[in-house]
Amino acid sequence: MRDHPHGGDTPHPDVWTGRATNRVQWLMALVGAACMALGIELAVDSAWTSGTAPLVMSVVGCILAGLLVLFGTLAFVHVDLKLDRECVEVRCGHIGVPRRRIPLTHVAGAEFDPHVTPRHWGGWGYRWRPEKGTAVVVRRGEGVVLRLWDGHTFTITVDDAEAAVRAIRARLAADTPGTPA
Repeated sequence: MRDHPHGGDTPHPDVWTGRATNRVQWLMALVGAACMALGIELAVDSAWTSGTAPLVMSVVGCILAGLLVLFGTLAFVHVDLKLDRECVEVRCGHIGVPRRRIPLTHVAGAEFDPHVTPRHWGGWGYRWRPEKGTAVVVRRGEGVVLRLWDGHTFTITVDDAEAAVRAIRARLAADTPGTPA
């Protein structure tokens, strides 16, 4: 873990927020936009001579592939993590979908993972693997691993994951009966 200037007795804010971004996915979004532009170019200015069915299939295929790549990558350009007194909320992309809200009463613990990679989860995005649990991975690097009371885990890549883990642990300790707040 890193050295932090403040000690362990520092109170945590009421709402802790964190974010992770992936600039490489903007390149994928450009590929999607280029596919769409190719489909539009084929539709508008085509010297296609072998019939309309192949032309329509090419245009529709390019536009649909472009939309799929464009929106699929823009949905996971960044992830936002918000911790308040009641829950941990994870939102992806510019419109905040997919979104997951986990009440703190469902969280058994939190751990810091310094090496979360898309390769371990099968790529970028919202991932599920039976042996590992669920994850939101937008980049390689540090992340938070939430252990849930039902035995599952939820991993989120986020900048300054150590601070997120400390804040979650402080909230869990404050909510546990018999422990001083």
